[in-house]
Amino acid sequence: MQRREFLWTSVTLAAGVMWPAGRSIAAFDPSPDDGWRVFDVTTRVEVLQPDGATRAWLPLPSMEEASWIRNMGNLWQGSASTVRLLRNPEYGAEMLYAEWAPGEKPVVEITSRVATRDRAVDLKRVGQPAPLSRAERHLNTRATRLLPTDGIVRKTALDITRGARTDQAKARAIYEWVVDNTFRNPKTRGCGRGDIRFMLESGDLSGKCADLNALYVGLARAAGLPARDVYGIRIADSRFGYKSLGKSGDVSKAQHCRAEVWLAEHGWVPVDPADVRKVVLEEPPGGLSLADDRVNDVRKRLFGSWEMNWLAYNTAHDLPLPGSRGVTVPFLMYPQAETAAGMLDSLDPATFSYRITSKEITAS
Repeated sequence: MQRREFLWTSVTLAAGVMWPAGRSIAAFDPSPDDGWRVFDVTTRVEVLQPDGATRAWLPLPSMEEASWIRNMGNLWQGSASTVRLLRNPEYGAEMLYAEWAPGEKPVVEITSRVATRDRAVDLKRVGQPAPLSRAERHLNTRATRLLPTDGIVRKTALDITRGARTDQAKARAIYEWVVDNTFRNPKTRGCGRGDIRFMLESGDLSGKCADLNALYVGLARAAGLPARDVYGIRIADSRFGYKSLGKSGDVSKAQHCRAEVWLAEHGWVPVDPADVRKVVLEEPPGGLSLADDRVNDVRKRLFGSWEMNWLAYNTAHDLPLPGSRGVTVPFLMYPQAETAAGMLDSLDPATFSYRITSKEITAS
């Protein structure tokens, strides 16, 4: 087994969670005052039925934001004859690429260390964010294959935001509309696909996070607001007691897509209408109403806040897999692999096979 170090940086952070003395954690109230947490997230891929040359692509933490996520490096080991750290130039999405020759046993493992801190934007106080560049604005307002901004998407966005005079009012109107009009479908495979035109034309506004939050992003873009999906994975239980909003240990099926909208007075603002709907469906005993206090709690805070028991991979849409046989994935949130027989099912870790685990690094 080879072992290589791409990067492992030392960052001065207090390990573990810092909770102010006397603060109640009963209400859902993410706050950066609660300090930084450090996690090791390990992805191990073992292709059980290799066929000819085998290739794998593992998403890596690619977002670096001083106020809420810091990447501390990646360590890998495995049997691949070729291993490279690749970066998509358009979105900055990073991935570990591994390749095995016919006859080799395909195994690769990578551990990423990240530090995270809860996000909370004070929407009542005007900030002074650096303006978006022309290139960033174009990237985050343009249409993509699954996120069109014309036709029924634009009509719906204009109907929702009619009468809203500010960007913040438009962004919130879209958030409330998505929460009120969509629902989480437990039968949707994985996190969904995010085909928002189909959702609106069919009237089937169900799905999971990559559907419901993509709907938010597409409607925001159609209303003229820069917005983006942020693809990642849950890496710890919610410290606010929400069973549906966290996962620790084996997180192989804990992928979760969130969203951001750009407001000129605040910069990138975190939103997550899909998780409001997840609480409605899954928070014990299940089938809660929108009027339930637990739902109201998260609904109020998930426009402007994220609990960072979650790792952000990237914001990439329609991402080509370098070295593949012409494969483009809607997003890179799951490990991907290809043999001579074709792409493996990234939504079935048991037969792929891969396992993702998360461990919090506590203070010594």
